[in-house]
Amino acid sequence: MSDLSNPSIIRIARASGEEALADPVNLAERVRELRKERGWTLERAAQAAGVARSTLSKIENGQMSPTYEALKKLAVGLGISVPQLFTPPKGGAPAGRLTTTRAGEGEGHVTTTYEHELLAGGLMRKAMLPYRARIRARRFEEFDGWVRHDGEEFLYVLTGVIRLYTEFYAPIEMKRGDSAYYDASMGHNVVSLSPEDATILWVTSLG
Repeated sequence: MSDLSNPSIIRIARASGEEALADPVNLAERVRELRKERGWTLERAAQAAGVARSTLSKIENGQMSPTYEALKKLAVGLGISVPQLFTPPKGGAPAGRLTTTRAGEGEGHVTTTYEHELLAGGLMRKAMLPYRARIRARRFEEFDGWVRHDGEEFLYVLTGVIRLYTEFYAPIEMKRGDSAYYDASMGHNVVSLSPEDATILWVTSLG
């Protein structure tokens, strides 16, 4: 990410939008709404989730508190994640947000070790922060210690060769097409090994 002597790109992204807390959700009503949105009968939804029709009926009528395993089955059957069972879209309908970033038109943030190009800048209050980075650093010692921040992070090598340093694992050499997913609260830094500056795609969760 950015070296510690510069404002974190994560903090910059978070400052661009206010945080909002999700309203409490009635699980029984939420499951019923999701089923009806799809035009499914109880039988069809129960079959998709791999649960008994009577079980689904009891859940929808608030007569049963489902186990986590049952919640996972419901989520898979409905094509959503477990958290989405408890956090419906604001206003009860899909927001339908969309933005595009043309090549070279992302917002730039330059540090001594990385050159970031922030993508999807047209959307505020994102759950993820995607950006392209040129890796200028060649040695771990160029960083002022570990980079750490909240959330999880996905890294995908676009060009060149890099070495991913992490606090709890041996350094990993990665080339074009390689990827890594890790807890961003764990110290991490990236350096270029190839003669040219390597480039990577980073996607960081902001939740």
